[in-house]
Amino acid sequence: MRIVVMQAEAEVLEIERNLLAIDHAAQRAASDGAKILLTSELFTVGYAPYVLRDSLDISLLPGARERLSAIAAKHSIALVYSLPEITDHGWLITSTFVDDRGAKLAHYQKVQLFGTEEHEVFIAGSNPPASFEYEGITLGMVICFDVEFPEVVREASRRSVQLLLVPTAMGRGYEQVCTQLVPTRAMESQLFIAYANHSGTEAGFELAGTSVIAGADGTILAQAGAGSELLAADIDVSSLAKIRSEVPYLAEARTDLYAQWLMEK
Repeated sequence: MRIVVMQAEAEVLEIERNLLAIDHAAQRAASDGAKILLTSELFTVGYAPYVLRDSLDISLLPGARERLSAIAAKHSIALVYSLPEITDHGWLITSTFVDDRGAKLAHYQKVQLFGTEEHEVFIAGSNPPASFEYEGITLGMVICFDVEFPEVVREASRRSVQLLLVPTAMGRGYEQVCTQLVPTRAMESQLFIAYANHSGTEAGFELAGTSVIAGADGTILAQAGAGSELLAADIDVSSLAKIRSEVPYLAEARTDLYAQWLMEK
């Protein structure tokens, strides 16, 4: 399965402009034979927590979701998008997977918030990584900082996820997350990871780019630079059995013992 990661600079609060960018990327990705387009964290509204809290017209969000489903159906490509979700308890950062007809298959709320802005604007989710079937592959979703916790990615693997889809908004100075940490997470939990970051600057925040698609053996299948680009890789899940048998991290993990250690604390 070919997957395309969209790395681009969003324009904060300019939903229409950002939707057009996604539409264009979806058209290009579909023309390249991709089955999934992965976009970055909060790309549709821009990554700027304080600005979103103070100025986002939340009445526009249902229409944005409808437009994103329509984009997927128009280009016959599955799409992962990220938007704020407004509940009675507060705002959450979410990602949603719609299939190539625009039907929603999965929805996820970010568990690990990062930095002062996120903690002041959003509340954290508590559900495990999303896990669902599409085109013969078990897909999963987490968001940004979630992937930096080995427990989160291992839980996705425990739920049979073969390809983990990760929208992110990672700032400059943290490029080692893309170049080192994400491939390590893929290797230790023996699944593929696609990690989509922003590029450019949004509300004064400089984004790092360097999006990555990592193989289940830690190989970097595709790595972006600092600017806008579409990053593509072909995912072959038939390789997982061999990878997991050669180095049995999953089969030999002593999870009962590790849980006992936690209880001793």
